[in-house]
Amino acid sequence: MSEPLLSVDELEVTFRTEDGAVRAVDRVSFGLERGEVVSIVGESGCGKSVTAMSLMGLTEGPNASVGGSVRLDGQELVGADGETLRAVRGDRMAMVFQNPMTSLNPVHRIGNQIVEQIRAHRDVGKREAMDRAVELLDAVGVPDAEERARSYPHEFSGGMRQRAMIAMALSLDPEILIADEPTTALDVTIQAQIIELLRKLNRERGLAVILITHDLGVVAEIADRVAVMYAGRIVETGSLDEVFYDPRHPYTWGLLGSVPRVGGERPRRLAQIEGQPPSLLNPPSGCRFRARCPHAFNMCESEPELIARGEPGDHLDRCWLEIAERPVLRELPSGQIGLGVPTS
Repeated sequence: MSEPLLSVDELEVTFRTEDGAVRAVDRVSFGLERGEVVSIVGESGCGKSVTAMSLMGLTEGPNASVGGSVRLDGQELVGADGETLRAVRGDRMAMVFQNPMTSLNPVHRIGNQIVEQIRAHRDVGKREAMDRAVELLDAVGVPDAEERARSYPHEFSGGMRQRAMIAMALSLDPEILIADEPTTALDVTIQAQIIELLRKLNRERGLAVILITHDLGVVAEIADRVAVMYAGRIVETGSLDEVFYDPRHPYTWGLLGSVPRVGGERPRRLAQIEGQPPSLLNPPSGCRFRARCPHAFNMCESEPELIARGEPGDHLDRCWLEIAERPVLRELPSGQIGLGVPTS
């Protein structure tokens, strides 16, 4: 089989701090095919955003070390020089950051910020670049785009700023769009519009998307494959249907169980995952979820591999529980699951 458009293999990111080394990303591996939407989900602090930024070399620094491999169409990006990474950023791989208000320069007009990116990578005049910026703003649903291109970020609503960020990310026709929490702090109506926009771009442009989120309703709307992260590691990965309808890892059960369902029997209260994620300064040995897992047993003191434990396939998990026992355990009250597939 041909190599995926993006191939991540054993990616590790460690930050040196006054208190010690923090391994924010620990041996993360996944692939992204052309035109595919892969969603990375998990609680805050599990390593999702650091993983995304590391794909573009944005975690490089004197107190950071990056290991493993990130190959874009066969080109290695880990350890690449600045010129190579600048050629990739925006042009082949673009990112929509979590907070558009802090990502946009408050003293420059929206249109000029898009123009700056275009002219940094393309040999075009300012007028041509501005025409392209207006075209992009119109394409992502900004009304009266020619007039709004002259606006400053504070004159845009949260949803419009997010659209402007997506327009900027698309300005060079990248092959991959990384969207880091693109619906955070937006009301549900605007969330639906942003997700529909990403779906449209994926469908019409064949844009491959990496979606970083903790909102499982958003994942259900758009993802082809899902990777569940916990404490810097992927603990389960598979197709959307595999992860949502046959979740294998107790952490995934907890995430799904904490989402209210639209129909069916109403639970007395939403389930919750007890405790807190472990500190990555001194992570526990063995399964990192065992201190919070209602089904932990002695095998969990040793580290499980991320492998297919049922029938051979691409549905992988990092758990010692017997595969035949999991459907029963998942329905137990202590399992905090069985609430169905979330709907946005």
